[in-house]
Amino acid sequence: MSLKELFGGAITALAPTNLIDASEIRQVPDTQEVLLYPDSDVSIIVEVLERVQPSDYREAAKFHFGSLAHDNSAADSTVLSVDIVPNDRGDGTPDAIILDGSQHVQKFNRTTLDTVHILMAVYRLVQKNVDLVVTFNIPVGAEDGSGLETLQRTRTQFEQFSRSLRIVDFSLFA
Repeated sequence: MSLKELFGGAITALAPTNLIDASEIRQVPDTQEVLLYPDSDVSIIVEVLERVQPSDYREAAKFHFGSLAHDNSAADSTVLSVDIVPNDRGDGTPDAIILDGSQHVQKFNRTTLDTVHILMAVYRLVQKNVDLVVTFNIPVGAEDGSGLETLQRTRTQFEQFSRSLRIVDFSLFA
């Protein structure tokens, strides 16, 4: 793990050193950073979104999760837990709202549904009217059991990423 600069260094977080910046191989919107694992189908998306209406942090995280399920055309989705991880560093980065869930989606034009585990962190910047959303998408449908091993490894990396995320330059949200 090393410190990864996102959005030109305006945000930093601890991330695996071998991640691939998706913008090097495809177009990525300016409001997103997309990182790919070279050895699996796991992806990380960091996205600057307009702050959603629910003021309750649990409902806000569930709203973003529901929007993702809609965008993924998920057959169904399940929220397993929503918790808050306080930021006690005193650097102005909001507390992380952590959602753990899963979705069943049809990938790669297959007829069967794949299970994708979703780990999401939402950082609410109320003064800027922004929700910064970090999503780790972890396919766990592998029949050989490797999907569960990937999930365990990636969960640890998500925890490090979301706890270490630091907003260095708040002008990103102007």
